[in-house]
Amino acid sequence: MRDTIIAARGLSKSYRRGSENVHALRATDLSVGKGEFVSIVGPSGSGKSTLLHLLGLLETPSSGRISLQGRETSWLKERDLVKVRRGSIGFVFQQFLLLPTLTVEENIELPLLFSRKSVNKDRIAGIMEMLELTHRARHLPHQLSGGEMQRVSIGRALVNEPGIIMADEPTGNLDTATADKIYSLFKRLNEGGLSLIVVTHNMELAGRADRVIRLRDGQIISD
Repeated sequence: MRDTIIAARGLSKSYRRGSENVHALRATDLSVGKGEFVSIVGPSGSGKSTLLHLLGLLETPSSGRISLQGRETSWLKERDLVKVRRGSIGFVFQQFLLLPTLTVEENIELPLLFSRKSVNKDRIAGIMEMLELTHRARHLPHQLSGGEMQRVSIGRALVNEPGIIMADEPTGNLDTATADKIYSLFKRLNEGGLSLIVVTHNMELAGRADRVIRLRDGQIISD
């Protein structure tokens, strides 16, 4: 059995919408092993993104507990959660979220500045080469294709050398062929030892993971 890298117990998330109490996620138990590639699927409103954001410590659960790499996170203050996220998790989002005034190289380097780490130019060059972005190093985001922009966001997620990559609909803005290439890249990263948790609507792509978790109405219905 693989070592557990992240575990959730009794994880729930509720919020108010007008007079209605919305249960986005209900009493969920989930463990992900080191080196696993997990896809999370389900219809819109099923709780996929909520679960990912809770596991990634981007949101606070209404109840339940999360441990990351053996460390209990439930009682950590926000400044400590930020440190844990930066050191352990890389995030990839559907909207790319690149800074428009920074080059490809600068966007990839950006998390190092927030972490107050020195920039290793050889490592940055290696990431760009792996992502086939070397020829785009000095280009701005508006000069890139959608697939190139997503590869830049993946490079940015990798730069702090996290143990886990979490991606929320990373192919939602991409055509079929480009989406396939992004998943092939995820597969290579996973084969290199990274754990991946990816939310997607695309069942064909989801099936390329080691494990597919299906959600409906805020609950896991199959795993």
